[in-house]
Amino acid sequence: MGLLPSPVRHFISASSAAAVGGESEGEMARALGRALVRRGKPYSFPLLSPPSSAHLCTEGDGFQSSRVKIFDRDLKRKQRDRAAWLMRGKDDFVDSVAENLLDRLQDCRKTFPAALCLGGSLEAIRRLLHGRGGMEKLIMMDMSFDMIKVLKDTDEKFARNNLETFYVVGDEEFLPIKENSLDLVISCLGLHWTNDLPGAMIQARLALRPDGLFLAAILGGETLKELRIACTIAQMEREGGISPRLSPLAQVRDAGNLLTRAGFTLPGVDVDEYTVKYESALELIEHLRSMGETNALFQRSNILKKDTALATAAVYQSMFGGEDGTVPATFQVIYMTGWKEHPSQQKAKSRGSATASFDDIQKHFGRGSC
Repeated sequence: MGLLPSPVRHFISASSAAAVGGESEGEMARALGRALVRRGKPYSFPLLSPPSSAHLCTEGDGFQSSRVKIFDRDLKRKQRDRAAWLMRGKDDFVDSVAENLLDRLQDCRKTFPAALCLGGSLEAIRRLLHGRGGMEKLIMMDMSFDMIKVLKDTDEKFARNNLETFYVVGDEEFLPIKENSLDLVISCLGLHWTNDLPGAMIQARLALRPDGLFLAAILGGETLKELRIACTIAQMEREGGISPRLSPLAQVRDAGNLLTRAGFTLPGVDVDEYTVKYESALELIEHLRSMGETNALFQRSNILKKDTALATAAVYQSMFGGEDGTVPATFQVIYMTGWKEHPSQQKAKSRGSATASFDDIQKHFGRGSC
C-alpha cells in the first residue's frame, strides 16, 4: 500500500492547471489535505493552504512569467521518482553541501520552531540535522510521490522525540503554505530546477514570519563545465551541430539580485566549488541520475545517439582524465541567505548621514595601513 492515495500523484499537474485555468481552490485544498501525512495517518496541519495565484507571478500583469517554461516539471518529477530508488545511502558531495548549509543555523542565536525543507537533498538534511536550529516541527516537501514515500518509510530511523516531521507532496513553484506561518525555509540543491526562481523565493518569503530565515543552496553556472565541453565537441564531430544537453544555471553575480528581488533583507551569498572524481564519464551520469539532476529542458533532444555518447566519454577522458585514470567533475554551489524584514534588524544608514570621511580615516590610521 502506498503512502498517499493515487490521486495525489497528479497533484502537481492539477495544481498548475488550477492556478492557470481557474479550478476550484476548495478541490485543491482537499487534495493537499490528502497529501499531508504524519506518522502514516492523515493530519490537518494548520500551515497548509491552497496555492494563491497572487504568489505565482513576478511580472507586472497576469501570468507572464508563468508562461515562460524552461524546464519540464513533469519530467523532473519523474526523474525525482527514479532518483528516490537509485539514491545512495550516503553521498559525500551531497552530504558536504547539506552540512555547509546546516552550519549556518549554528551561527544564529535564535531558534526556528517551524521549518520547511523544500525538494532537493531532503534525506541528507534530515540525516544531518542533529537538532540544529531548535526545530519543533519540520515539513519535508517534494514534488515526487516516490521520494516522499521513501522518506516516510525510513522515518523511524530518524525519529526524534522533540521533532514532529510531516511529509507533503507539493511543488516549489506553487507553495501550499500559509503566509507568516514558518520560521525557516531551507532548500538544498532543489530550487535551480524551478521555471520562476524569483517567484519561488517570493513565495518562500511570504510563508516566513517576520525575522524568518531563508537558506538555499543551488548549483551555479560553472557546474559540470568539463561535461559541457566534452559534449559540445562530441556533438560537433559526430552530428555537425549541438543541441542543449545540460541545463542553464544561475551565475554567482545573479544570486544577490535574486535575494533582493524576492524582498529579503540582509542578503548573503557565498560560493564553494567541489571537484568529484569518477572512474569514467558513465559513472558521473549514473551519479547525476541518482541525484535527480539529469536534463529536464523543454527544448532538449529526446535522442542521444550511441556513437555521440561514446565520443563524449572518450573526449572527456582524453581532455580531463587524470594519471590515475579517473575523470573530475566540477560542482559549483551557491549558498544564499536572506531574512524576512523585521524592525529589530540592522538597517543601512541613509546617504549623507556619515559623520567621518574616508580622508579623515586615512589621516588617522596612516596611509600605510590603508
